[in-house]
Amino acid sequence: MTQYPFRTRFKKEIVAEFLPPARPGKKQRVIILCDGMPSVPNRRSLMQFLSRKGYWVFHPRYRGAWESGGQFLAKSPHLDILDVVSGLKGKIKERAYGKTFPIKPDEIFVVGGSFGGPAAILCSLDKRVKKVVANCPVVDWPASKAGDKAETSHKNYAAYVREAFGNGYRLTDRNWNKLYSGKFYNPMHHIKEIDPSKIIMFHAKDDPVVNWRSVAKLSKLTGVKLKLQNRGGHISTPYVVEKYWKQISKFFKSK
Repeated sequence: MTQYPFRTRFKKEIVAEFLPPARPGKKQRVIILCDGMPSVPNRRSLMQFLSRKGYWVFHPRYRGAWESGGQFLAKSPHLDILDVVSGLKGKIKERAYGKTFPIKPDEIFVVGGSFGGPAAILCSLDKRVKKVVANCPVVDWPASKAGDKAETSHKNYAAYVREAFGNGYRLTDRNWNKLYSGKFYNPMHHIKEIDPSKIIMFHAKDDPVVNWRSVAKLSKLTGVKLKLQNRGGHISTPYVVEKYWKQISKFFKSK
């Protein structure tokens, strides 16, 4: 039987779809999915896959994106994800029908791809998060701006997003340009704080959006494990999670 996601809200602003585990286990394990940007928030098949593996799955919209309130990038998106983490206690209320789900996570994992990769990596700094997966992550925003082939090399990327996605992202030039300070939402700024045992990264050398060399550099500086393949382009997170699930599941269970 197909299971369709429920919807809830955290901190009065952050809308999230969620699914309980299809087969509840002795431990409550939670996976939070962090979207790329810009993208249309559709992770239903991945959520169903992870639910069948016995996980609670939450797919939030960042503040200022899609159904969530606020302004996009007014604060670091990883803080939106940590607000979801803070809300995972007691009961989750399904907003459409008022159904409640008791929840008390034993373990919390974060999975993020592309723009969502930094959210996953930065969430690893929080002791409540056990492990994270970062797929084709942007790890150094100033370096990404310098890349001629990067999607973010548009002369005015914020204007491009507003034109292409309308109110899907409430994004100002000022907030977008904060990324290039090197401090805001930038994993490379936190290399001395990163615990390599909590992170695994996936990337492809022919990725036309995020240059693999910056990711390899972060891996070398921190000791974070990087699975680097020669081909694959800007690999989708559902593809990575399902293809490498055996490896990811083992990583999640490791100490």
